[in-house]
Amino acid sequence: MTLEVQIEKKLAEFTLDVAFRATERPLSVLGASGAGKSMLLRCIAGLERPSRGRIALNERILFDSAQRVGIPARERRIGLLFQNYALFPHRTVAQNIAFGLHDLPQGEQSMRTAALVSRTHLAGLEQRYPRELSGGEQQRAALARALAIQPEALLLDEPLSALDTHLRGQVEAQLQETFASFRRPALLVTHNMEEAYRLGEQLLVLARGRVVAFGPKEEIFRRPLSSEVARLTGCKNISRARAISDGTVEALDWACRLRLAQMPATPPNFIGIRAHHIDFLETTGEAAGEQNIFPCWIVRTSETPFRITLFLSLDSARAAAGEAHLQAEVFKEKWERFRDRPQPWRVRLAPESLFAMPE
Repeated sequence: MTLEVQIEKKLAEFTLDVAFRATERPLSVLGASGAGKSMLLRCIAGLERPSRGRIALNERILFDSAQRVGIPARERRIGLLFQNYALFPHRTVAQNIAFGLHDLPQGEQSMRTAALVSRTHLAGLEQRYPRELSGGEQQRAALARALAIQPEALLLDEPLSALDTHLRGQVEAQLQETFASFRRPALLVTHNMEEAYRLGEQLLVLARGRVVAFGPKEEIFRRPLSSEVARLTGCKNISRARAISDGTVEALDWACRLRLAQMPATPPNFIGIRAHHIDFLETTGEAAGEQNIFPCWIVRTSETPFRITLFLSLDSARAAAGEAHLQAEVFKEKWERFRDRPQPWRVRLAPESLFAMPE
């Protein structure tokens, strides 16, 4: 089961120019608002026509500008889940799920609808109307409708963005369950980095209509190919860099020199480290002989229910002026252990946690 996409679509501010191949492993499409993510799904589904290119699903051509092929959306066998659910307000849950099954015998429609009601945990809600459902129930009904036609691919456009935290967790669990059994191309569009990581096995990162990273999610998060990819995947600490010698770079924005675990073949223009990889040394003798250990001062903090973000400076004068070099994230339990200790503290930027990037 494969979905092959190679298309261009001229938009108002840029051209969507995308090429990738999706398989049975769920693919998260990550990017900022306005990057072209939703337009990509609409082109695949047949709701928009690309300017040029080719789309094939399981070797069946859905669109080919050179051959002048353009299969209508209703014939593409693609399930599409919209951000706003798009349920028919005058139809019940059961009627919404069965909407695309009118060509089947009534008995088959009823059996397939009942199976999906059970699968999406909607039992007892079959005769309710969308206005009588919670947001999570509406989203599950929309998912059941998308799956009812037994699609060869599933496209989900920001399916969790309109839900509160509690409902988002419920629907996310439903999507994970669905992906585990679907085993066909499934694309999830999101601008939420953590959501993209949890739900996708593969990751495609879009920026202004172009693919800036594509592959296994772990590799993209561990070693971003550029500063742009690092930012889009949530890296808070990126500095301009200048190579000094083998394995050593100067982080120009952090005012320090750093030893890398491995220097790339091309001298890096940027250096980065994720906030949760910054480590604080709690005892004087800890990490004796380790590299990349610096004194640091706290400029300010930001608190969430379970974590503290620390804005750090590696220079006392700049700290006094309120200038921060780095952001570190620690659990509150660790923060409580050293929060009252006199500054400067000591921070470690482990060589294996740093990643070097070209421009």
